[in-house]
Amino acid sequence: MAESYQEGSGAGGADFDLSQFYQIFFEEAGENLDQMEQMLLDLDLSAANDEELNGIFRCAHSIKGGAATFGFSDVAELTHQMESLLDRLRRHELQPIPQMVDVLLESADASRSLLARHQAGGQGEAVSTTSLVKRISELAAGVVPEDAPAGAAAPAPAAAPAPVAAAPAPAPKAHVPGQPRKLQIHIGPLDKTEQADTIKELFRDIPGLGSISDLPSVQAGMRVFAVETTSSTDDLLDLFAFHVSKEHVRFVDGEEEAAAVAEVDPDQAIHEGEPPAGGADVSYGFFSDAPGAPSAVPAANAAAKPSAKAAAAAEPKAAAQAQMESTTIRVAVNKVDQLINLVGELVITQAMLAQNSRGLDAGAYQQLLAGLADLDRNTRDLQESVMSIRMIPMSIVFSRFPRMLRDLANKLGKKVELVTLGEATELDKGLVEKITDPLTHLVRNSCDHGIEMPAERLAKGKPELGTITLSASHQGGSIVIEVRDDGRGLSREKILRKAQERGLDVSDQMSDAEVWQLIFAPGFSTAEEVTDVSGRGVGMDVVKRNIAALNGSVEVDSAEGYGMKVSVRLPLTLAIMDGMSVGVGEEVYILPLSSVVESFQVNSDDVSTVAQGSQLVKVRDEYMPVIALEKIFQVPRFDLNKSSNIMVVVEADGSRVALLVDELLGQHQVVVKNLETNYRKVPNVSGATILGDGTVALILDTGGLVRRARH
Repeated sequence: MAESYQEGSGAGGADFDLSQFYQIFFEEAGENLDQMEQMLLDLDLSAANDEELNGIFRCAHSIKGGAATFGFSDVAELTHQMESLLDRLRRHELQPIPQMVDVLLESADASRSLLARHQAGGQGEAVSTTSLVKRISELAAGVVPEDAPAGAAAPAPAAAPAPVAAAPAPAPKAHVPGQPRKLQIHIGPLDKTEQADTIKELFRDIPGLGSISDLPSVQAGMRVFAVETTSSTDDLLDLFAFHVSKEHVRFVDGEEEAAAVAEVDPDQAIHEGEPPAGGADVSYGFFSDAPGAPSAVPAANAAAKPSAKAAAAAEPKAAAQAQMESTTIRVAVNKVDQLINLVGELVITQAMLAQNSRGLDAGAYQQLLAGLADLDRNTRDLQESVMSIRMIPMSIVFSRFPRMLRDLANKLGKKVELVTLGEATELDKGLVEKITDPLTHLVRNSCDHGIEMPAERLAKGKPELGTITLSASHQGGSIVIEVRDDGRGLSREKILRKAQERGLDVSDQMSDAEVWQLIFAPGFSTAEEVTDVSGRGVGMDVVKRNIAALNGSVEVDSAEGYGMKVSVRLPLTLAIMDGMSVGVGEEVYILPLSSVVESFQVNSDDVSTVAQGSQLVKVRDEYMPVIALEKIFQVPRFDLNKSSNIMVVVEADGSRVALLVDELLGQHQVVVKNLETNYRKVPNVSGATILGDGTVALILDTGGLVRRARH
């Protein structure tokens, strides 16, 4: 397969600045690498179908084409080698083995590093790919590694049947670089032939690229162009890839071949990398991967054609992909943040108007009040719609772990399976970015400390394959993420012994829940020796600190010999929430509405005082702690005749407390402002908001208040 990598312009040396497209390329290359990694991890080596192998090949091919266009020759060279190996796999000339998956995954990581370096303007040391290229070349040549299964990577023994005679296209003419030549470009089949108009626009917008004109087409969904250009077909193909899928592009030399090519059966189209007798690299036929298109694999490789069943399964995937591309738009995160901030200000303005209109006469200002009611409803709908933009599925987070767990299990010599549940559960993007690191620590901890070695599991009567389960679900106004494993679980005695060795204040009378919390102590580790995976006591304390910073909580449950479960509870979003405002003296506080259970009026006789001045109130045969907000926040009281006689029951972390307040002011949306960023961290306060009259009210941390009542 002839390839050309050129620094600078990919349009035949034309003086055209491609740097304006860099960001789009980097983003699309990152998506292709993520998709390739996922497909490699899901690949069934014993029964890899053509659609899977073609999909992986397309990812590598797209990255190579874009890298060559923009002059990133190191990325283009590495992905070219990957493409060569994948091409032999999809032609069934080689049998896939684990070593191939390993080297392709390592190459994807190296490509990420190289792309990150180019994105940073060439700063930092370049990653060496010499070893990777050598290993890929050996595997592509059929060299079986010593640790590979017997017979693996051997060339396919079956010879393909002879090609069926057909009217071939005339032998293409070799192209002399820099010399003008005439080409025909066949685009399609396409659902909408108007997509090919972007090709014509490229010739119009890029100086020196050449001229283009339409030719008649005899096949539905096809567009044929006559082109005069000095550019090579590789450069043109890479340039077109940003507008029309490469699988839909075919080149034919000269004007005289128009009739012959139009009549050739697409099954006889010349496949990429197999030029006809003429030998020039000008004829491309990527139709085999196009939705609804006939296969372009040569008759010589007829045995390697996808089965009818595989093709039928591929069509819905291709249709879904086309639908996704036509119904999504890429928007910078800062633009979404700005939009959410403006909606927040709109909510505050609407609250001010609603508060100022309460004293108006309903008869005299009927139209104005009706308009304000509409504004209230529309503002809420707008807020919910805008917030949904920031909500992304947990599958984005969970997709990072299969590769990490595969590499870690191989390093530790363990067999581990990852199961994910609730991937469609949505969480605010800001929280997703912050929760990834704590979840990574938890998954690594489960694999390293929890899952036993295969021999140990078999001796205990367990299956050799350990299971780590990641799940996400909505509970009230929170999202609960669980990391479970069926490993050895936590040892109460071992944790207490380690805690005593470190001088921690522990006793045998501690409950299991209190003992499990010791693993979050800074520097605490039960590992017998320090390795590059664990043993330094860094990780679990970071998990708890990071989650607490998100107004979340962590709970641990374990049964020795059966496994452990870590539950992380987080608010759904940090931007806008429904709240209940309560008054204490002259102050106003906001309670998250999702935490409020009920409210009632209480007499002083209903409150009992117990040891150390703590108070309890009996609510339907249940005693719960009482927290007087007046005392917690030292609220000055100017009206001595007024007292707190209303209790609001709030729930957090599975426990309830009763908050003693003066009055209930109402329910409304509040825009959450980060108090720590603008001021400092305040105990029992999770944020602040601006009320309708312009004053600032504190949003209470119900979880912190519940924990305070416990202790």
